Amino acid sequence: MSAIGALLGLILSIILIIRKVSPVYSLILGALIGGLLGGFTLLDTITYMVDGVKDITPAILRILTAGVLSGVLIKTGAASSISNTIIEKLGRSHVYLALALATFFLTAIGVFIDVAVITVAPVALSIGKRLSIRKAVLLLVMIGGGKCGNIISPNPNTIIAAENFNADLFSVMYANILPAILGLIVTVYVVARFMPVMGDLVQEEDLDKEQENLPSFLSSMVAPGVTILLLSFRPLFGYGIDPLIALPVGGVVGVMAMGKVRFLKESMTYGLSRMSVIAVLLVGTGTIAGIIKASTLKEVMLSVLGNTNFGEVLIAPLSGILMGATTASSTAGATIASSSFSEIILNAGISGIWGAALINAGATVLDHLPHGSFFHATGGVTNVNINNRLKLIPYESIIGFVLTFSSVIAYYLFEG
Repeated sequence: MSAIGALLGLILSIILIIRKVSPVYSLILGALIGGLLGGFTLLDTITYMVDGVKDITPAILRILTAGVLSGVLIKTGAASSISNTIIEKLGRSHVYLALALATFFLTAIGVFIDVAVITVAPVALSIGKRLSIRKAVLLLVMIGGGKCGNIISPNPNTIIAAENFNADLFSVMYANILPAILGLIVTVYVVARFMPVMGDLVQEEDLDKEQENLPSFLSSMVAPGVTILLLSFRPLFGYGIDPLIALPVGGVVGVMAMGKVRFLKESMTYGLSRMSVIAVLLVGTGTIAGIIKASTLKEVMLSVLGNTNFGEVLIAPLSGILMGATTASSTAGATIASSSFSEIILNAGISGIWGAALINAGATVLDHLPHGSFFHATGGVTNVNINNRLKLIPYESIIGFVLTFSSVIAYYLFEG
């Protein structure tokens, strides 16, 4: 009964989110109704909801401090400098690879995927205008690169998954490197090249003025370089530097290296505003995760998957897919899935590193659905109308599926 209640609560949350009700309140209400329908008392339901939020509080703290790095990369122009350099070096003959690599790299070093697309979009549209490339194709290439980078980044989705599995963040990022590279190849050389012609060409009114006074590429790389170096200390030297320290330190050192200390306050404010939205959303996801964790939904899924050849391994990516689709967010999807199913995944003999990596990959399959902000933000910045934006969903899903499938294969190659 508790499994049915939890499932009904999830469905109610989805319906409310699609109806444009606040995702946070939708998730909280879904958790409350799901607990009561599942046979829990009102007191127990609230207790499970609060416990769910408590479980993700350490990750929320780390995500808030990660805003320093993200803010520095955007507000100093470092993200734009990095993306512009990649695109210029690869040139027009490799335009798809250049755009995909630009968003791939930005998300891989800690920029939100939607912000990465927004950052690269002005250059992409300018190139598209000169080469007569349709806006929908440009957008798909950028999104594909961003999805690939997002599964190996110190972004909130990876932080939360690593935290819930008590796994080292750098190791979780490293686990999905090969799937990310394969996904990038499929995006550039398969999906983008063989998708049918759709959408409008870039018009003059679509173009924005490019940024000026950008920092150099080398100084722009200091912030992500220091961050990755600090995060790698645990697996390389056995001495861990927590993301709570590594991410803001990387941002501060980076802003000093670029000679833009005056932007530090603005960067911190911007980063906190972006991360605060995620943190509040995670409170809502924590409540529904608490109900799912207390229910028998996990056991039901495990029983069903036990009849397949892959068995328990599939519960990690499938839970990521399901929760990513529910919330139309890779961060919220990874949060609910890792909070709800980490215990049963670990008990099945899957390591915390791979449990987190598989969920993180699965959350990319359907995180672009229309009831989420990512769908509208990316379509808006490239002026792709709603009909053409909807037509991209199957191709985005293919990229997410490739990432997930290759992550499962990588698990069997290295752990199975």
